[in-house]
Amino acid sequence: MPQPTQNDVHVDAILTNMSIAFMQEADNFVASRAFPSVPVQKQSDKFFTYTQADFFRDNVQPRADGTESAGSGYGLSTGSYSALVYALHKDIGDQVRANSDAPLSPDMDATRYLTQQMLIKQEVDWASSYFTTSVWDTDSTPGTLWSASGSTPITDIQAGINTVLSATGYTPNTLVMSYAVFSILKNHSDFVDRFKYTTSDSITADLIAKVCGVDRVLVMRGIKNSANEGASATYAQIGDKDALLVYSAPAPGLMAPSGGYNFLWTGLAQSGGLGTSTAMSRFRMDQLRADRIEIESAWAFNVIASSLGYFFSNAVA
Repeated sequence: MPQPTQNDVHVDAILTNMSIAFMQEADNFVASRAFPSVPVQKQSDKFFTYTQADFFRDNVQPRADGTESAGSGYGLSTGSYSALVYALHKDIGDQVRANSDAPLSPDMDATRYLTQQMLIKQEVDWASSYFTTSVWDTDSTPGTLWSASGSTPITDIQAGINTVLSATGYTPNTLVMSYAVFSILKNHSDFVDRFKYTTSDSITADLIAKVCGVDRVLVMRGIKNSANEGASATYAQIGDKDALLVYSAPAPGLMAPSGGYNFLWTGLAQSGGLGTSTAMSRFRMDQLRADRIEIESAWAFNVIASSLGYFFSNAVA
């Protein structure tokens, strides 16, 4: 006896209340948060730098009655920045737009894709500028890697804090680490033993900051695929296995030193959520019979005072 089959009574269709896309959260990226951002009106310019040694010298002398006071002064030089413009677009053809089923939203999907691409670019640029050796005054690999038994990450971090303080008079307030480092430290006895009798919660970045004596710990969770389009994907954490201890000014200002600044050229658009001057545009490409969605950003990461940073290279295995 003929009976309707499952395929007869139901035709598969696209679900309109869910889809799958591997989008990394904005909090996975630290580039826009690690150092203060300075909006600038010109794409390149200069800034003044005072000579640190002059401010730390003891020049005050006793003054005899009726005589002049001792004289002194300070040196002044200039540094410079140049904000590069980065851009990427995605075209949406008229045929694709006309044939797109719900829940696809070509414009919104393209905007999210381009935003993700810019976040990855910015993080890679920040890591290559800051999160590497030969940038800061001190590069150090722990004598016993923090992933090994008997290691002392808190002691090592305190030694880094003392090194920066002794050289600059500023106490590092920020610790940036890759997730590979964080995953080791949050289970390390140095930290676990501090809280095992007071909380049953797992060790967080805030708790690590509290123990180390810094204002904040930023964990790099961004992932990059380094393979070319069409090739098998090669994923890796952007932060590798390193950590950076640094003094980061709470806000930019006159005579406000900082390990680094992020110069944002405002000539493109208003400041956007990427921590950059960002423009998102949509315009018609008649010759392609398509709409173009384009993102454009301009920034310049600059090391301002290398003495304010202490870099831990390959801190874990």
